[in-house]
Amino acid sequence: MATSSHPPFPSRPYTSNLSTRQPYAQQNTTPYQPTPSFAPPQQQQQPPQQTYQPPTQQPQRTGSRPQQQQAPPPQQQQSATSALSPDQLDEINEAFTLFDLDKDGYIDYHELKVALKALGFDLPKPEILSLLQETGIPATELHPTGKGKAPVQQQSQQHFLGPSRLLLPQQSFVEIAAQRISVRDPAEEILRAFELFDVEGKGRIELEDLRRVARELGEGLQDEELVAMIEEFDVRGEGGIDRDAFLGICLGS
Repeated sequence: MATSSHPPFPSRPYTSNLSTRQPYAQQNTTPYQPTPSFAPPQQQQQPPQQTYQPPTQQPQRTGSRPQQQQAPPPQQQQSATSALSPDQLDEINEAFTLFDLDKDGYIDYHELKVALKALGFDLPKPEILSLLQETGIPATELHPTGKGKAPVQQQSQQHFLGPSRLLLPQQSFVEIAAQRISVRDPAEEILRAFELFDVEGKGRIELEDLRRVARELGEGLQDEELVAMIEEFDVRGEGGIDRDAFLGICLGS
């Protein structure tokens, strides 16, 4: 069999580069960046979530009318009410309570008119309407129908609401009455008291008038005392006390 001789294969230096090869961790300082098409989506830093806070609303009174919405300036309130006596303030509050028929602390147009008239102020209709437009509150806001307050478009038209749609709170009524009483002539108030005695418009207070008022007030006065009052101030001998005499008695003149 023929034999052929081949030169030996050169030996391959497998270990020639092992000593100079850098460790894997030092070969590439740039971290591996995957191709955009296969790169996993980077997780972006999300801003902190904000919890929705509903606007703060004032609690609404159901079935009753809330506090008055527009109050006069504090200085004006103090000057008007501080000028009155405790009895006058009681009279104002009693008039409001008497004509607040549903006892919820608010009166409507008709109740306001008669309450002011009971205090001696027979105001014309335009003036009553003006008071309600200035300090009144829409009835829709005081008695919500389950949908909250009226829409903004309706709120902007409050100035055009009719008198039956506006209500006046007690504090506003006290201020309105106090302002008028504080500037009223004392003689007018005395003559108003005279008319409470002279309900028939006779022009004088007679014995029967004193009896009726004493009975209404629960005063246990005897007829002799009432007759003595009439005789003391009946300067004209007419059997009663006329306006001028009554005014002079009250004013101390």
